[in-house]
Amino acid sequence: MLRFCFALVLTSLASVALADLSGPLRVIDGDTVAIGETRIRLHGIDAPENGQFCGNRTAPMWPCGSWISGEVRARFDGRSARCVAMDIDKYGRTVARCAVAGEDLGAALVRGGLAFAYTRYSSDYLPQQAEAARRGVGLHGAGVESPADFRKAARRGHDAQHLASAPEGCEIKGNISNRGDAHIYHMPGQAWYGATRINLVKGERWFCSEAEAQDAGWRRAHH
Repeated sequence: MLRFCFALVLTSLASVALADLSGPLRVIDGDTVAIGETRIRLHGIDAPENGQFCGNRTAPMWPCGSWISGEVRARFDGRSARCVAMDIDKYGRTVARCAVAGEDLGAALVRGGLAFAYTRYSSDYLPQQAEAARRGVGLHGAGVESPADFRKAARRGHDAQHLASAPEGCEIKGNISNRGDAHIYHMPGQAWYGATRINLVKGERWFCSEAEAQDAGWRRAHH
């Protein structure tokens, strides 16, 4: 009897968690929102993590994760949404499709280049991703590492504590300020060279020449 009651409670809780949700959105990051006390992971999309940086040799490093969160917040925070729950993920979040003014939110974000189709779980938004890539909007063409690859690197131990060794012949240290608004490189022999540490997850990197650092949009340290 006790086992039956416990199963009944679990079933009831699951039904509540997977019920349709509606109300004003609170944006948490590029692919996570909340309605009331329910945190919702948007189905089928993946956006850069808040601490993720993007860039490459032709595009200066920039805080794409926080930018994406800000863009999604500016466009959708406080707007009324209706979400249809599909699952509960391992973090206890409700996985759902959400619509704002009748438009699928996941589709809108992928089409606008603010998120990627999360093909590990769904291929629903591949057409919108192809359209965004063709137009070169948002994250496309900005040297963006896959959010999944970024998280995988962090799990392997490339976190804030992990320091990379300089590749052979590439000893110039590219450092990013704590606020993410200054990209400075330090040459061997400069005052702060020895104390500067490189955190690859943050977007910091080694350069092989001053020209390479400057082409990437970094400036030389004053001392």
